[in-house]
Amino acid sequence: MRTIIELFETSVAKFPNNIYLWEKQNGKYIGTTYQQTHDLVFRFGPGLVALGLQKGDRVGLISEGRNAWIISELGVLYGGGINVPLSVRLESGNELKFRLTHSGCKMIVVSKGHASKVEEIRNELPDLKKVIYLDGKENPGSNDISYDQVLTLGDEYLKTNRKEFESIYKNVQPNDIANISYTSGTTADPKGIMLSHLNYAANVLQADTLLKIQEDWKTLAFLPWDHSFAHTACLYCFMYNGASVASLEVGKTPMETLKNIPKNIKEIQPNILMSVPAVAKNFRKGIETGIRQKGPIIEKLFKHALKIAYEYNGSGWDRGAGSVGVYKPLLKLYDKILFSKIRESFGNKLEFFIGGGALLDIELQRFFYALGMPMCQGYGLSEAAPCISSNVPGAIKFGTSGRLVKHLDLKICDSDNNELPLGEKGEIVVRGENVMLGYWNNPKSTGETLKDRWLYTGDMGYMDSDGFLYVLGRFKSLLIGSDGEKFSPEGIEEALIDQSPYIDQCLLYNNQNAYTSGMIVPNMPALNRELEKRGLKLGSDEALNEALIIIQLEVDAYKTGGKFENSFPERWLPATIAVLPEAFSEKNNLLNSMTKMVRGKITEYFREELEFLYTPEAKNIVNQRNLNALRKWQ
Repeated sequence: MRTIIELFETSVAKFPNNIYLWEKQNGKYIGTTYQQTHDLVFRFGPGLVALGLQKGDRVGLISEGRNAWIISELGVLYGGGINVPLSVRLESGNELKFRLTHSGCKMIVVSKGHASKVEEIRNELPDLKKVIYLDGKENPGSNDISYDQVLTLGDEYLKTNRKEFESIYKNVQPNDIANISYTSGTTADPKGIMLSHLNYAANVLQADTLLKIQEDWKTLAFLPWDHSFAHTACLYCFMYNGASVASLEVGKTPMETLKNIPKNIKEIQPNILMSVPAVAKNFRKGIETGIRQKGPIIEKLFKHALKIAYEYNGSGWDRGAGSVGVYKPLLKLYDKILFSKIRESFGNKLEFFIGGGALLDIELQRFFYALGMPMCQGYGLSEAAPCISSNVPGAIKFGTSGRLVKHLDLKICDSDNNELPLGEKGEIVVRGENVMLGYWNNPKSTGETLKDRWLYTGDMGYMDSDGFLYVLGRFKSLLIGSDGEKFSPEGIEEALIDQSPYIDQCLLYNNQNAYTSGMIVPNMPALNRELEKRGLKLGSDEALNEALIIIQLEVDAYKTGGKFENSFPERWLPATIAVLPEAFSEKNNLLNSMTKMVRGKITEYFREELEFLYTPEAKNIVNQRNLNALRKWQ
């Protein structure tokens, strides 16, 4: 199989009566089979052709995950077009306008929740001919049409043009572009990643060499469907194996939609979930909050159960080895009285998570492994369609991003492009049929990233002797000491956030300075709980001073004499700390649509705080600037 069309046609022939899509309708999940999905694609695609879609035309797609999302994408592909999947988190202004203009979208498919964004800018999109409303539109204009009307147009078209349509989709070639997937916007001008039919088909087969999805498995696809990880690992990997994908119930607001995740998990009872660190952390917070609400005795018991499980599970693949085997009966008891109850809230059939994201988040992996729902961390990027490696059940090594998919070449290179020996750190460089064609209308960036068919990921890592990939962070986010030595800060940042209940967000900075500084967003509810335990009046000078000392001690835990000493080279730990008056968010543009920190924007936004961190007064965390910042959180 070398195109998405071949992949889908093969699955429909093999699993016609299996449920492919589950969608909430009138309060209940309804299943749509592979054959029924194919029938709808075979109406929507011809409808697009009847509207004027031609080979290579781009069609924007802005919608929450739902049946019509994948039917629309497949319809575009069957019609010979190129889908441009766009994040629902994009605002109409420059972000959405840039992508639609840059890709030259001729049509846009949009759901009700995001139609107003298109209305605001449609007159500024020179290539736009039609807007297709998934949920219809009141008082449609001459260039507006509903999803249902496109289906009807397709029916009419096929009555006299079936052979023409068959010729169109059967002549789609492996190197034809399937998607233009835009980077998440850490720069002013995001790049449009050109992914071919072959890129996707190859990556599905590659991913299948690591993990064989069973045809009776279900997943709840709560990650945005334009997200490359969800797109391939859910929609197409499950399709290839005849399994089923449920969409998240859409609420009236984005927050209401997120709150539907636990409820929908119980309804669908998934066997596997695709997650990202931010979502997994929210799951963990929810679990720990639930435990805390059961009282101090249960909380203490839970912490001891985790401690025993951590000891027993070791590094993952050495679970139960050696002397820790004596814990097995006790762990079995804890599983029965505690962990199994938590698993019930995930539908009772969940076997494991596959986690996208490359950061070393060992604590999160240990936590879910202890609960009996392993978090199998993987690594990839959109330019590779995206799967490169993953831990999977039976081959889990905490702190790694797993073993490579097969049919993929990987090398580690230094800054001069020399390949490094096994175990040495450098840039991760990959080659395979899953690697993108390049960036749309951007030959400069294409030439910088693709060299002799090798993809230069910009990520730093190394391979160990057991064949596991360690991903250490981005080259571009490196701390650079005054002596020119470099270090990736992301492992330290993640450790501070994960290990400390008092730190919500953290960014380290060093650009050839004498020392590293840190900007921290506090978790004020957790700090306030601790301050109340100590008998301090919230908001008082004494309480604020104590809160700053608590934060400092959390950082000091990684220094000599601390409980986490030797976790990181001490020179890269923050010598000065700014407590920030505001969190990083998408609203202030300090997080991108993938909830990743936009480092350049953060350092510019908090420029005054950053300058202060390199003054003598900043050496003591208890300073007027930090006290003022904390007061804003009260």
